[in-house]
Amino acid sequence: MKKCKLCNCDTTIICDVNTNKDYYRCLECDYIFVDEKYYLDAQSQKKHYDNHDNNLESLGYVEMFEKLIEEFITPDAKDINTALDFGCGEGAVLPILLERNNIKCDRYDLFYFPEKVYKNKKYDLICSTEVLEHLANPLDIIKELLLHLNKNGYLLFMTYFHPSDDEKFLKWFYIKDITHIGFFSKKTFEFIAAEFNLKMVRANDKNTIIFKIN
Repeated sequence: MKKCKLCNCDTTIICDVNTNKDYYRCLECDYIFVDEKYYLDAQSQKKHYDNHDNNLESLGYVEMFEKLIEEFITPDAKDINTALDFGCGEGAVLPILLERNNIKCDRYDLFYFPEKVYKNKKYDLICSTEVLEHLANPLDIIKELLLHLNKNGYLLFMTYFHPSDDEKFLKWFYIKDITHIGFFSKKTFEFIAAEFNLKMVRANDKNTIIFKIN
């Protein structure tokens, strides 16, 4: 049996008889990840992302980020002047909306904005929305992001929290995306907070959580 990619604890296997995919649920931190043999190469991932229609003309997508800003960023806006959207996608919608709210926002995306503009900079806020589920080693990325946060900076993640029940997990819409390889719950983020000494500022019960450096 595989060890958890986050905490190295024991896992149980979840077998999807419809797709023949194997998933592993950590018994300690509740992280779920797919077997590595189902990972796509970079070219296949890019081809998949090119089909996304995430731009300012997608009203539902824009509304999602407007709500995100209102609920998770505006309450602390007095502390936030600079931001990085890590994994912003081709449309870079969130950076545009943040700048409309007087927050200067840099863009980075492995496929669409590959220049690491954040390399020698620090920010008041780093957002990573619908990115973590695509990462083979999310802890490495989180560790890197924390190096680029100012003292008392904020770290925001958006990724759908997985069902606690295996049967519901196998029916869950989020696993149908072939580029999604890792899945988080609030318990998983509690582990991450403890691992990096982060304070959870606020979270919803669906898909979003924001931390502050202690």
